Amino acid sequence: MPVESLPVRDASIHFRLLQQYLILLKKYPILTKSVTSGLLSALGNLLSQILEARKKIKSGAPVSEIDPAAAARYATFGVFITGPVSHFFYQLMEVWLPTTDPLCIVKRLLLDRLIFAPGFLLIFYFVMNILEAKGWRDFESKMRGSYWTALKMNWKVWTPFQFVNINFVPVQFRVLFANMVALFWYAYLASVRK
Repeated sequence: MPVESLPVRDASIHFRLLQQYLILLKKYPILTKSVTSGLLSALGNLLSQILEARKKIKSGAPVSEIDPAAAARYATFGVFITGPVSHFFYQLMEVWLPTTDPLCIVKRLLLDRLIFAPGFLLIFYFVMNILEAKGWRDFESKMRGSYWTALKMNWKVWTPFQFVNINFVPVQFRVLFANMVALFWYAYLASVRK
């Protein structure tokens, strides 16, 4: 039975978007990962705001409007921090801990969970504090009040995903994979930092 191929213009929108993403990823890897990170970070924040509003509606509390500035801050963080930093971290991990190392699976996970995750979360708190135009005392207060809680939750939530990501997902797709998980993670962080 012959297989008939469809011209790209007749393919589904999902297929065409994926194809365009792969082209951009190959031509402009850092920019593509950065823009994707920004979009998904902003969506994560908007998701958090929507969930918070629904919770308030159920409890009868007054509901605040969606804050586009908060979503813009998350987009900024995604574009300028998450995308580029994650890109270089995953690339360097391939060099530092190649798959030829017999313990690379364990070493990669330990590097990600014990070094990268705490540092990246610290950067998140610091940059968000700057983007919110808040002072050092507010930063210290949020660090004392929620950093440890957020880091423990990070270890619980992200460890299985990162195990799969850093050991089985091709390096060019790791930022995208992490961004898909981060969509929900940023919703959590937005609520815990309040």
